Amino acid sequence: MRALWSDMVNAKTPDGDRRLRMDDVAELAGVSQMTVSRALRTPEKVAPETRARIEAAMAQLDYVPDLVAGSLAARRSGLIAAVVSTFENAIFAPTIAGLTEAAEAAGFTILLGSSGYSETDEERLLRAILGRRPDGVMLTDAFHTPRARRLLAAAGVPIVETWDLPAEPVDMVVGFSNVDAGRAMTLALHGFGYRRIAFVAPSSERDRRGLKRLDGYRRAMDDLGAPRREIRLHGPVATLEEGAAALVALLDQHPEADAVACSVDTLAAGALFEARRRGIDVPGRLGIAGFGDFALAQPAGLDMTTMRIAGRNIGAEAGAMLVKRIAGETPEQAVFDIGYEVVRRSSA
Repeated sequence: MRALWSDMVNAKTPDGDRRLRMDDVAELAGVSQMTVSRALRTPEKVAPETRARIEAAMAQLDYVPDLVAGSLAARRSGLIAAVVSTFENAIFAPTIAGLTEAAEAAGFTILLGSSGYSETDEERLLRAILGRRPDGVMLTDAFHTPRARRLLAAAGVPIVETWDLPAEPVDMVVGFSNVDAGRAMTLALHGFGYRRIAFVAPSSERDRRGLKRLDGYRRAMDDLGAPRREIRLHGPVATLEEGAAALVALLDQHPEADAVACSVDTLAAGALFEARRRGIDVPGRLGIAGFGDFALAQPAGLDMTTMRIAGRNIGAEAGAMLVKRIAGETPEQAVFDIGYEVVRRSSA
């Protein structure tokens, strides 16, 4: 099997008389061919400085290893797969950034896909991804079809579910309680002096996390002995347009509401833009709060009260867990509660 690595073809040597081989990389990097092979097969077992020299030599020679042959030899693909719920808003971008940083530091490459908040589509995507034999998988959803759970369990690789704390995790978890977070935001608005609090949430069962935050709102309002005021969206994906439409619906259905919490920052931003367009005093007449603390909100001048989730830390912790398990080590904890934080700004 060693020949699969030493004879990998890429480009010709500078004198043009033969193809580049692994020993050319080893000679330029000042290491053994075995070390180059190890850096390609199990990069987490090679010192970062040595790996950097090997990568520099490969770049100088324009050498691209045959990763298919290498994965057959090593039973490793060098890939960590990530399946996110959506690409259509920014909520998962920091998580992917944190995962990518942790994975690339250990020599892995990210294979990325989106389920579109569909458990059926997630199952189909997982079947395709697992066929490429990733060394680990991160999911931003904890809701799967029974078949998808069986696929994950049978894959024989470490799995991390994120952005929630499922009662029955597939393997490892990095997340927080969406129910508790929704309740905490509602109680925070009450603490700010608002009494007639509404909530904007998805109508689709596909966004299970948003519905859990709605459940948290309901529990808080019941604890306070206050009536619920709910606005349910039409589409499965939160957009600025949906947020604006939600504000219009709120003014029509619950004109007495003095505050509204939204299941995600995108909706809150849309509601805030619409409130400004209508000349509504925010936060005097109506307080508006979001969820996620998106980076785009502050440069846009929204100064939005929100629930901060350390999305980048979620990705970084998930990546660290996967890298450890791939290396045969045991993470300190299999379930990591990353928590949440209410951030008060001028919108409520």
